[in-house]
Amino acid sequence: MGVVTYSKNVFIPLTRNCRNRCDYCGFRREEINVMSEEEVRSVLSAAKGAKEALFTFGERPDEAYPEFRKALNEMGYKTMPEYILEMNRIALDMGFLPHTNAGILSKEEMRKLKPYNASMGLMLEQAVELECHANSPGKKPEVRIKMIRDAGKLQIPFTTGILVGIGERREDRLYSLEVIADIHENYGHIQEVIIQNFKPKKGTPMENHPSPTTEEMLDAVKAARKILPEEVAVQIPPNLVDDIYPFIKAGANDVGGISSVTHDYINPESPWPEVERLEKALRGEFILKERLPIYPRFVKLKWYAEAIEPLIEKYSDADGYARP
Repeated sequence: MGVVTYSKNVFIPLTRNCRNRCDYCGFRREEINVMSEEEVRSVLSAAKGAKEALFTFGERPDEAYPEFRKALNEMGYKTMPEYILEMNRIALDMGFLPHTNAGILSKEEMRKLKPYNASMGLMLEQAVELECHANSPGKKPEVRIKMIRDAGKLQIPFTTGILVGIGERREDRLYSLEVIADIHENYGHIQEVIIQNFKPKKGTPMENHPSPTTEEMLDAVKAARKILPEEVAVQIPPNLVDDIYPFIKAGANDVGGISSVTHDYINPESPWPEVERLEKALRGEFILKERLPIYPRFVKLKWYAEAIEPLIEKYSDADGYARP
């Protein structure tokens, strides 16, 4: 029987402020907000059973908002990466393995964050210019491709993916997957590729733009499985599709991080399914196994820093999966 993996996580949206203005985004906010150390600790304290602390937030808000920089400074941090690093340390101290998705980071910034992250991530979205990204400097394909390559040079276990249905053509999706495959073949660091479907959000320029059809999504999953190396997992977000089974049959073998405490702040209208529901959806044809935010292959390769080693040893079994 094939194995389908998932991670038990807690979602921590450090800020909704972002320098990008994507036409489909319902997460971004203009009102200045940044989570305090106490707020982060409070969310983590409630996350019983989770092993992954997923840090996902707006990109470089300190560059876009002077008020954000001021708020950060008042909290005692000079830069956003310095603040992220401290939140990662807090998560580690509380027994969580951090996974940081901060948008665009420089190679040096990733180097500093690497010792305190089990893995990191950045959605490629699409490797072509699209109208929906016209006001988003961080969504330029060459900028995102460079960061994914830099993560490979640093040997950071990495998550990326494509966003389907944001104005791209089918050939654009295939090209984007080929770009990801090429990067992995050079550096060997990509652990999973997410095939995520666009969901329209009220109040955004794309609120009336249709979501991709199930057929389009299945086609994208099949293409991903064909184009990507076998060792790279293909992930389908289980809260964004009605039934994961046809996607697993099409080649997906991971359903990402799910949380019993925090919702999907990017898609708040789509609650996470319970583990029992996921198991039932597999129809007895696949085994559902919990993993860590660092995939088993990278656990075995010891692609992690000294600060993370005690938790990796505590949480992983002999095969690199999460202990029961």
